[in-house]
Amino acid sequence: MTILNILEFPDHRLRTVAKPVVEVNDAIRTLADNMLETMYDAPGIGLAATQVNIHKRVVVIDISENQDDPQLFINPEITLCEGPLHEYDEGCLSVPGFYETVTRPEVVSVKALDRDGIAFEIVAEGLLATCIQHEVDHLDGKLFVDYLSALKRTRIRKKLEKLHKENA
Repeated sequence: MTILNILEFPDHRLRTVAKPVVEVNDAIRTLADNMLETMYDAPGIGLAATQVNIHKRVVVIDISENQDDPQLFINPEITLCEGPLHEYDEGCLSVPGFYETVTRPEVVSVKALDRDGIAFEIVAEGLLATCIQHEVDHLDGKLFVDYLSALKRTRIRKKLEKLHKENA
């Protein structure tokens, strides 16, 4: 497996809207495996293909304590958001070192394809629901910083730009 390069905010490629996967094949399964390896290495609990500059609708998630429950969502579509709104301190592998409170629905229903191209639907709540919403946002070219005030977003962007310059 291969560790992929994760794009970092404010890279404009993170704003690209991902295209649906037309066929679930070995290339998509390899992409998913590489994304899982990259996510675990980072370390993180979710990763969208957009974050590794592959603009296909593929998401991997593992919220387990021992990194032993990987989940794959190909062409995920959130079909229902319900329940009370929930505040969660979100972080992002594309916005390293920053955590901010984001308010999202506590329960979501999502339809997707699995690694064999078979359709499934789940109802997720709590951290999994938050993670699914966060990663689907990536596929739509949106980042969690978009939920923040313009002032906070600018502060984060400037700090990361400075860090990127220092590391170049």
